[in-house]
Amino acid sequence: MVLHPRRDDWLDATPRLDVWSRLPPPAPGLRCVVVVPARNEAERVEGALRALAGQVGAPPFEVVLLANNCDDDTAAIARRAARDSSPPRMHIVEARIEEANAHIGYVRRELMNEAARRLRRAGAGNGFIASTDADTVVSPDWLAANAIELEGGAGAVGGRILVDDRPPPGAGALRLRRIDEAHALLRSRVASIVDPEALDPWPRHHQHFGASLAVRADAYAAAGGVPEVRFLEDDALVRAIERAGFAVRRSPRVRVRTSARLDGRAAVGLSWQLRQWAERGGGDDPLVEPADRHVVAMTARARLRRAWPDRSVDLGESLGIEARRWRELVDGAATFGAAWQAIDEERCRAMAAAGAFVPRSAAMRGLGEWLRLARGRPAGPAVFDQRRSNRSSRYCG
Repeated sequence: MVLHPRRDDWLDATPRLDVWSRLPPPAPGLRCVVVVPARNEAERVEGALRALAGQVGAPPFEVVLLANNCDDDTAAIARRAARDSSPPRMHIVEARIEEANAHIGYVRRELMNEAARRLRRAGAGNGFIASTDADTVVSPDWLAANAIELEGGAGAVGGRILVDDRPPPGAGALRLRRIDEAHALLRSRVASIVDPEALDPWPRHHQHFGASLAVRADAYAAAGGVPEVRFLEDDALVRAIERAGFAVRRSPRVRVRTSARLDGRAAVGLSWQLRQWAERGGGDDPLVEPADRHVVAMTARARLRRAWPDRSVDLGESLGIEARRWRELVDGAATFGAAWQAIDEERCRAMAAAGAFVPRSAAMRGLGEWLRLARGRPAGPAVFDQRRSNRSSRYCG
């Protein structure tokens, strides 16, 4: 495991919520704190907590559930489930948060910050925070599998999030979700070949969201905690962890099942996306990055990763970034992760300005063909060059 310096002084600031003082001290030997945000989850919270209580082979852990701004029996049901469970210890906390802060970004940040403080008080320097949701059922080995991946050196682990299709959100929404996932997995497979990552090897997936996200305590502290955003706080946290120099593992062995409801609690999240897809009735072909551009980008990322921290390499031309701007982006980054995020944002802006995006269906055909041609050949853009020497290059629109 790579050791990083401790940078958790910011956790000493007074918590924004005063409810945390009601919690008992962490138990000796604590290794993990599971956090669960819950708002009006009376129908599903019991199943979520029972799945956590039934963990097999897990390190010593506790559960902290924050029921915020609820208008139903979420807290009462959660307390009953907590009383019925044997260890781990489950702490159910209620809070009425002012409307300006009553959003998932604030709530998950408060939960994860308190989890980090509890691990520190328990002396669990090698501990981790695990996040899930109150409408999500984790697999029996969820914590054990997360622990294995984190012990392998990753700073965070995104679990595979499957959707419970009961009740189904509609055939159109499910179809578009399957296509969206297929596209993301194709991109991940190509990236794993062109730019293999030691701490995130294939097989892997593309998800790193709050329903299944585990973070080492030192990575969380170094990243500065959950960024202050109203939604997509999970993605923002993962990006902060990568900027801090930690690897993120997207592990297929870590699995949860979440609800496919359309009336979600977050302004933007899975429920919002399913609702968007349901409204489109199954017809959707958004514009995305062309397959050959993705391969070129992953090739450049691999070269920069191998060269880092040597900053003399200049790959801007292949990505549509002028040399001066490339130097600003690379020289201004403290870590490889921070450099690549800045470069990726810059190249995406350049593609948008050039009108280079193509329909997703075309990108998927290109990615699939690259994978077929890559079998038995060196990986990289040359595979597309071989294709173009035999046929038209108009594969991506």
